[in-house]
Amino acid sequence: MCSRCAFSVTIAIYRTLFFTPLSYPMVLPPPVTRLDSLRRWASLSLVALIVLGLAWELWLAPLRAGGSFLALKVLPLCLPLPGILRGQRYTYQWASILILLYLLEGLLRAISDVGASRGYALVEAVLALVFFTSALLYARHAKGGPQS
Repeated sequence: MCSRCAFSVTIAIYRTLFFTPLSYPMVLPPPVTRLDSLRRWASLSLVALIVLGLAWELWLAPLRAGGSFLALKVLPLCLPLPGILRGQRYTYQWASILILLYLLEGLLRAISDVGASRGYALVEAVLALVFFTSALLYARHAKGGPQS
């Protein structure tokens, strides 16, 4: 095949792909709203907090070798998880109060612990703060929230 033929085939394919009108309507995904992004931030930070709590107390920096029963501290975080993932406003409201305990624990352990545990405590505090902020904003702006 000569180079001129290859070039004309390439041009024909290019014209077909980019200059032929589409026979079907283009369906664009719906735009991401502010509530959607707040819901995603809250969901991701809650799941990350659960994973961090388990990994921290079982493998990364447990109080005793082989893990400790302090890993059970993530059980209260599992209670609001279904409602958070579904976007239920009431769950966001009471979970924002619950998360303050984890923010407090992260700050206290960041001050008192040494080594790698201090870093995990700071990550826990940041994740709790992200969840707290996004949950409060979601609860405020969700349907039925106070008018701005």
